[in-house]
Amino acid sequence: MRILFATGNSNKIHEAKSILEPLGHTVEGLVIDGNRPEFIEPKEFGLEHVAESKIEQALELILGTEFEGSSILVEDSGIFIDDFDEWPGANSSDIEAEVGLDGILKLMVNSKSRGAEYRAVSILSDGENVWRSIGICRGELALEIRGTNGFGYDPIFIPKSGDGRTYAEMKESEKDMTSHRAKAMMRLIESLSAPSK
Repeated sequence: MRILFATGNSNKIHEAKSILEPLGHTVEGLVIDGNRPEFIEPKEFGLEHVAESKIEQALELILGTEFEGSSILVEDSGIFIDDFDEWPGANSSDIEAEVGLDGILKLMVNSKSRGAEYRAVSILSDGENVWRSIGICRGELALEIRGTNGFGYDPIFIPKSGDGRTYAEMKESEKDMTSHRAKAMMRLIESLSAPSK
């Protein structure tokens, strides 16, 4: 299947390619008139609402274009820190831009628990059918920034299923095996091939 990923984040496109292309799907960024789409994101309503809004906007954008009827993928993700109620969540990228990873770690100085989880919501639509999935990766926040790979909160996130390294200390192929985005996308592909009930 040819999948057009409607995102302005080239890191997400690269990660989706590494996850989905070995399964026989092609992934490319959705580009209309030379530009990647920009979306209005109702972040106050959470990840699922943001993803729902993105798919609706993306499907409207491709009406009347060569992409109409194509399979469009959208995704929204964030990190959720146990000590804070559903935060930073859908605002993860904005919070990172405002306070940086050092700022997040400073907020955690007196925390008894360093538990956190990455969550991703993926939605795929061909214009008629819609498939949704959620991926969660539990872990904890490191005491300091470690590693240079990945993006976002990867240098401070240690997945529970790993060996104590942050995502930023892992090779891309290692991260792709356990990441929230990988889990969401794999479930999405599984639902595509599941027999109808």
